[in-house]
Amino acid sequence: MFDALSEKFEKVLKKLRGHGVLTEQNIAEALKEVRLALLEADVNFKIVKNFVDRVREKAVGQEVLQSLTPGHQVVKLVWEELRELMGREQAGLGLASIPPTVIMTVGLQGAGKTTTCGKLARLFKHQGKRVLLVAADPRRPAAGEQLASLGADLDVLVHRADRAGVSRADVVRTCAEGVSRGRDQGYDVVILDTGGRLHIDDELMEELADVKRAVTPHEVLLVADAMTGQDAVAMAERFEQRVGLTGVILTKVEGDARGGAVLSIRAATGKPIKFLGVGEKQDALEAFHPDRMASRILGMGDVLSLIEKAQEAYSREQAESIQKKMTATTLTLENFREQIGQVNRLGSMDQILGMLPGGQRLKEMAAMAGGGAPDREISRVVAMIDSMTPCERRDHTIINGSRKKRIARGSGTSVQDVNRLIKQFLAARKMMKALTAGGGRRQLAQAFRSF
Repeated sequence: MFDALSEKFEKVLKKLRGHGVLTEQNIAEALKEVRLALLEADVNFKIVKNFVDRVREKAVGQEVLQSLTPGHQVVKLVWEELRELMGREQAGLGLASIPPTVIMTVGLQGAGKTTTCGKLARLFKHQGKRVLLVAADPRRPAAGEQLASLGADLDVLVHRADRAGVSRADVVRTCAEGVSRGRDQGYDVVILDTGGRLHIDDELMEELADVKRAVTPHEVLLVADAMTGQDAVAMAERFEQRVGLTGVILTKVEGDARGGAVLSIRAATGKPIKFLGVGEKQDALEAFHPDRMASRILGMGDVLSLIEKAQEAYSREQAESIQKKMTATTLTLENFREQIGQVNRLGSMDQILGMLPGGQRLKEMAAMAGGGAPDREISRVVAMIDSMTPCERRDHTIINGSRKKRIARGSGTSVQDVNRLIKQFLAARKMMKALTAGGGRRQLAQAFRSF
């Protein structure tokens, strides 16, 4: 999402770091480019103006201009202001001291509320809590069926109204009955999936206010599409005025949105962003950390989030099994294929590169080298290995010319691509052998045991 903005920020800040001495003119020119980058990212212009003014005020102070590394000091100021803009600290969900915790989701049609309700249910279930989903969207065809399907996949109960009414009173009654059922049957969390509505529809907005008065939820979460840019700000402000929010969940963050919503909503509404929806799968929900997001935007990576993803994807037993395979001298293409599958569990390669310091630069270098998109290249490698026989995957030395032609035909690639794969595999195997010799073996073992 932030690729374009990160690239522009990186260029601007690189110029600043290159100056041994900074002047007010240097800073003014850099901040002009920062302002343009933020406006092109669809950030609200008032928020951009306030952001640039705050950075300028601090950057032209004597403490910065007379420091040994003024360029780095300005980068630090920009990072701090970005973090402040997005909320400074992570804001978790407020859980009730006496269950159930009632979470009410609101938002426009098509923002992804129902899918997000399923993701929240999975998150709580993963924490060992009993979750009840409430289908409170009687107007959208098959909304209840979609939620019921998600509930069945997650093994989570879904409460649906006995009567198929669509009036305001029917919606309020369904929500109240769902919360009452959750309380009576000992559920820890009740999640209300309310229907999508336009923020300018007074009657439907009043319906949400009625639901809130009836069930007094602990959290009222606005589910907003990150693709809407500045429009998300006006919409969020309206929901805050009419219903009252406790936080925001931004969806479709993995798309090509320019990032304006992420940088604008918190500043405009004063309500924290609590989660980001980063894909369609049920586990594609990330807690939002303002400091980590600021680091990503400035190209500093987000190694902490990558470590957390790895800890979720790998158990200790899996890590030890991988260690044994990686330290053995008999690493095969079959093992290679398994490791690619494990890496895919962490997310797309674009997401993983985005979490590494200098990840944007790595993408640019791959493009300059003539490589395609990382995920597409990995798919080609997987296709080639899958086109091999079990014997070929276990022993690459038997792959002769005729076998290469068959593998290329089966995977939709060329013989040159197959040759390149085998060459890359042998290089990886050689590197593993070097790593696992002597001290490298101990270091690799310690790294896997540290999960």
